Amino acid sequence: MKIGIDCRTILNTKGGELAGVGHYTYFLVKNLLSLDKENQYVLFFDNKFKNFKEFEQDNVTVRKFPFYQYKKYLPIVYSQMLIGSFLNREKLDLLHCPANVIPLFYNGATILTVHDLAIYKYPEFFPKKFLSRQIFSTKILVPKSLIKASKIIAVSKSTKSDIIENFGIPEEKIEVIYEGLDPHGIAKSAHADFDKIKLKYGISGNYFLYVGTIEPRKNLVRLIKAFRNLLMTYDSSAKDFQLILAGAKGWSDKEVYATIANANASILGVDKKRSGEERRSGLDARNEEQRKREGERRKFVERRQHNPVKYLGYVTSEEKYALIKNAFTFVFPSLYEGFGLPVLEALGMNVPVISSNISSMPELVGKECGILINPESESEITDALNQMITDDGLREMFRTNCRERVKDMDWATCAKETLEAYLSIKKNKK
Repeated sequence: MKIGIDCRTILNTKGGELAGVGHYTYFLVKNLLSLDKENQYVLFFDNKFKNFKEFEQDNVTVRKFPFYQYKKYLPIVYSQMLIGSFLNREKLDLLHCPANVIPLFYNGATILTVHDLAIYKYPEFFPKKFLSRQIFSTKILVPKSLIKASKIIAVSKSTKSDIIENFGIPEEKIEVIYEGLDPHGIAKSAHADFDKIKLKYGISGNYFLYVGTIEPRKNLVRLIKAFRNLLMTYDSSAKDFQLILAGAKGWSDKEVYATIANANASILGVDKKRSGEERRSGLDARNEEQRKREGERRKFVERRQHNPVKYLGYVTSEEKYALIKNAFTFVFPSLYEGFGLPVLEALGMNVPVISSNISSMPELVGKECGILINPESESEITDALNQMITDDGLREMFRTNCRERVKDMDWATCAKETLEAYLSIKKNKK
C-alpha cells in the first residue's frame, strides 16, 4: 500500500513541544515506521518543519506542500483546494488525517483521527474569537470529513460516543485506538536532578500535582478552593502538603491566579497578599514589614518554600516527568477530555490519580488506580484529597494497580492497531 500521512500537526520535538495532536502525530508516525517496513509511506509536511532526518528510511518519501506562502492570504483555498489537488496527484491508496479534518477536495480513501468534540459539546470552554474563527471548520469541514472518511479512529470510547451522538455516524465505522505512553519521556524522570527542581520551584515536601494548560475547562479554581478548604480545617491532614500547578497559560486564566493568591493569603493568615496581576502592574498594598521581604523568592528562602499553592508556569519535558514521578497524587479535575494524556503519564509512573468521573477519564483511571470525583463539587475534591492522605492502604493499592492498568497503552500498540485499520481499508476495497 502507498499510505500518506498528513504530518503538518507535528510540533517542534527538539524544542520540547509535544502536546495534543502534535504529540499523537509524532509518536504514531515514529512507531509506524519502526513497525512496518513493507508498505510505502508518504509523509506530508509544510514549511514550518525542517528536520526530516529522523523519518528517513527506504520505504518513506517526504513531501512538502507547495504554495505555503498563500496560506496567510487564502487559508481556505490553500488548505482545501491546493492541498487537496496536491494529494490527489500522489495516487495514494490511503490518506491518514490525524487532526479531525480531511481536505474537502481530496477524493481518495481516508482514515480520520478524532481527538475530542469539546468545541461542540462545551463551546463555553473556548474564547469567542476562537469560536468565530472555527465556524467554517465546525460547520462544514468536520461534519463532511466524518461522512467522507472510510474509517474513523477515536482516541477513547468517550470520543466515539460523542461522534455518534453529535453526528449520527454508524458505530461500526468508528474504531477506538488509545494513545500511548512515551517510554523515553518516563526515562527522563530518572535522570532529572529533583533536588535542583525542588529548589528552583520552592517545593518543600509532599505535594498534589496538576499538569496542563491554565484554562476554564481544567476546573482549577474549584481544585484550589478545595485544597484551601482542606488545609483550613482543624488539625488538617494536609498541613505539610502543597498543591503544585504546572503548565502553559491559556485563556481566561486571571481568576486562577487570583484564587491562588487568595488561597495562600487565607492559609498563611496574611491580610493582603498581592496577586500576580498586582505585581506586574506595580500596585503594592503591602505594609513595610512585608515589603522588606522582597527578593526572598529569588533567593529560594522561607517565603517561597512555604507557599501552599504554587503555579510554576510552563516546565520542560524533563521537569514535567520528574514532577509527576515524585508527586504524592496527580490531580486532574477537568470538565471534559477527549483522552487525558497527563493522567496516562501519571499512571505510567505508578502515581495515584484523583480525576473527574466524566468523559474519558474513567476509562483511564477506573476504580483500581484512583478516586473519581464529580468535578463540579468542591467538597468531593476536598474529600478525595483527604482520603489520599489518610488512607495509606487505599493509596498503596492504587500504586500497585497503575502499571497493570496501562500496560497495553503504549505507542507500539497504537501503531499496530492503526496499521491493522489501514489494512482493513485495503481489504474492503478488493
